[in-house]
Amino acid sequence: MDQTADTPDTPLVRMSGIVKRFGSTTVLDGIDLDVARGEVVTLIGPSGAGKSTLLRCINGLERIDEGSIEVGGDLLRYDESHLNDIRARIGMVFQAFNLFPHMTAAENIAVAQREVLGRSRGEALERSRQLLDRVGLAHKERAYPDNLSGGQQQRVAIARALAMDPALMLFDEPTSALDPELVGEVLQVMRDLAQEGMTMVAVTHEMRFAREAADRVVLLADGGIAEQGPPQQVLERPGSERGRSFLRELDQH
Repeated sequence: MDQTADTPDTPLVRMSGIVKRFGSTTVLDGIDLDVARGEVVTLIGPSGAGKSTLLRCINGLERIDEGSIEVGGDLLRYDESHLNDIRARIGMVFQAFNLFPHMTAAENIAVAQREVLGRSRGEALERSRQLLDRVGLAHKERAYPDNLSGGQQQRVAIARALAMDPALMLFDEPTSALDPELVGEVLQVMRDLAQEGMTMVAVTHEMRFAREAADRVVLLADGGIAEQGPPQQVLERPGSERGRSFLRELDQH
């Protein structure tokens, strides 16, 4: 196994010289980014800056063209068994909820536990109930997705990712498909996870969440990292012209 010394001080994620191209377009051009254990990193930036692409590279959903990625000291390779091993440590929440419509909330959370982790039906459903309670949906365990609001469905999707006991959670604009009044309930679950010490990387356009929950804000633009640092610095006193122009654009919306 390609493994470096994995100690508590080793970054949980280490991305070095990441280049990602789509055809003749270079979306990521030499990205270096470490994520420490227990750190909450938010990725912000203009549309098309490669935020979601960078997130998807971490668990191998997008294959990098150059550079290297390590997760927990393991060098990411693209053979299926290794990818499955890496992905077993990573929970990912997308814009779309992707719940099975014919399964209840509890069953949606239980299915991967049974198929991937080998838990019994009883064990998986008990864990599902615990996680539904954790995301504020204990009363919805028997509800089907069609009977849940968008915010409730996204909270079930978060619980489903947590059911795999991940070391790292990735969020790809998890509130962008929600009506404005439902955004807060999902962000609160994410804040709670942050306070509990979950390592998280989140692509978000919710600057309030970035301000309140992130340890570090990373601004992507023009294929690279334009600026990074504590939220107060990047969001209130950006040192780069690219950062200042991005904030001006935000203020106009």
